[in-house]
Amino acid sequence: MTTTTTPPRDASGVPPVRRSTGALLVELMRANVRQYGMLVALAFLVVLFQIWTDGTLLLPSNVSNLIQQNGYVLILAIGMMIVIVAGHIDLSVGSLAAFVGAMSAVMMVKHELPWVLALVLSLLIGAVAGAWQGFFVAYVGIPSFIVTLAGMLLFRGLTQIVLEGRSLAPFPDGFQNIAKGFIPEMGPYTQYHNPTLVIGAATIAFLLLREVRGRKRQSAYGLDVTPTGLWLAKCGATAAAVAAFTLTLASFRGVPVVLLIMCGLLIALGYVMRNAVVGRHVYALGGNKAAAKLSGVKDARVTFLVFVNMGVLAALAGCVYAARLNAGTPQAGLNFELEAIAASFIGGASMSGGVGTVMGAVIGGLVLGVLNNGMSLVSIGTDYQQVIKGLVLLAAVGFDVWNKRGAGH
Repeated sequence: MTTTTTPPRDASGVPPVRRSTGALLVELMRANVRQYGMLVALAFLVVLFQIWTDGTLLLPSNVSNLIQQNGYVLILAIGMMIVIVAGHIDLSVGSLAAFVGAMSAVMMVKHELPWVLALVLSLLIGAVAGAWQGFFVAYVGIPSFIVTLAGMLLFRGLTQIVLEGRSLAPFPDGFQNIAKGFIPEMGPYTQYHNPTLVIGAATIAFLLLREVRGRKRQSAYGLDVTPTGLWLAKCGATAAAVAAFTLTLASFRGVPVVLLIMCGLLIALGYVMRNAVVGRHVYALGGNKAAAKLSGVKDARVTFLVFVNMGVLAALAGCVYAARLNAGTPQAGLNFELEAIAASFIGGASMSGGVGTVMGAVIGGLVLGVLNNGMSLVSIGTDYQQVIKGLVLLAAVGFDVWNKRGAGH
């Protein structure tokens, strides 16, 4: 006696189509081409400049310097990515960062406020500035380009007024440590920084656990999953990359404080954009504002919150930059908005809105950071550096347009 089995059918009675591994791989690559493409580009740049600089790029001291040097750009890029996903732009972040840095200098140097209080008040100033701009964009209906262009001029002028055209310094050591400090060493003496090793191991465990849970969840809902071999290779590569980065930092002075700040922002805002209702509403507004409003999304409220968030992050970036310089200066913040916008588009943001990730913004910022650091190490002039960065931005946006056309959008 023989039995035959038939594939399960859905409600329409049609058996599901089983796709080959090759077809699934092609679809996965198409869906993640920008993210993985930028990771490949970042890895290529690291290898290129590591060879070109005779190993200087990945020296532990230079890696730490690279993180601290680009901390403010990565913070701004995270906020800018969310603004662009919502379908807007913010040209004022550089001037707002300079203004907040100037206000923090006035509070700590002139009025001798404790640095913690000055930091909190600085972030509040950023939130108020973001709310002010968000009000005009969300509730008055003025385009964000115009509002933030006005804000760029306004905050730049206020910076000059507050500082009276001169720099204010120095800052307390605690405030400087925001940009230049490292987490303290603990435990017995080893060849490596012990807390950094613990943080690295915890990070690897967290990332692998998230991969396993995500794969189980996809299987439970009957979704296509990455082939086992490729998935294991991805997990192994992730663990190896984090381990190498951890050992590099641990062999110098450990994890910079600014890296902890960026990781906290990455985790918190990444979760909000992926899982929270407000994050889904941001994507919905950027993708199709009319459809989102018909679906019940409160577009004005979401837009307002996006600009408040950007104001807070611009303020934080301004404090980090001022702490690194150990001074509030009238020239601070020049071209910061251009670097943040460039990092967002290189990291996968779309001009039309609705597309982009917080992690992508960080990757884009790192691409620019490695380019800047590597070109400086090989003594490429700043004029040629600007040309190269402009070409990289053009190539990233052109690749986005090409990818959309290839996908049939």
